[in-house]
Amino acid sequence: MAFLLEDGNQLFTGALVLMLMIALLEGVMVLIGVGLSDLLDNLLPDLELNADVPDSGGGLNRVLGWLRFGEVPALILLVAFLVSFGVTGLLLQMLVQSVSGALLPAWLSVLPVLALALPQVRFVGGLLRRFALGNETEAVGRDTFAGRVAVITVGEAVAGSPAEARFSDAYGTTHYVMVEPYDDETFSQGDRVLLVEERGSAFRVIAAPTDT
Repeated sequence: MAFLLEDGNQLFTGALVLMLMIALLEGVMVLIGVGLSDLLDNLLPDLELNADVPDSGGGLNRVLGWLRFGEVPALILLVAFLVSFGVTGLLLQMLVQSVSGALLPAWLSVLPVLALALPQVRFVGGLLRRFALGNETEAVGRDTFAGRVAVITVGEAVAGSPAEARFSDAYGTTHYVMVEPYDDETFSQGDRVLLVEERGSAFRVIAAPTDT
């Protein structure tokens, strides 16, 4: 325990503590009917993330795209980063201490730990993307979601306050999206809605026709 609280390790220990706090908060919010993961995805700006296109939104967007942002939930990537950063940092400090008898200063260890942790985040994101979407040839993009009928699963959708909805594509893959109505309508859990257009990180919806 003393090792975890030493000056050179506090940043890495703090990352693991933050991860545990996020996990606890997510559990509490799920119990009250609000998904922290969806809330975080909805708060993030609508970025064009593509690590393979040189001019796709600048360097930050390319880095985020490389880390799989937009392909898997942001909360999962955040947790993966905190775990990778914390564990890698502590292991590095343990190795350094065993060789030299002292810990690296936190400021000196951050860059090598980041260099080791970020590829781990991308690897985890890639695994989760494969698990969620299956075969690459069967993956569908968000630009094909318009026209789908979804069911509200969490929350109440009102103008300016999206709720979570679920639908399955032609390949049987389940997708979760944030939706809000076009006008003053209100949609509650269990209501069926028609995705009309993407607006930011959410989709504008109307009541689904009864014959769909």
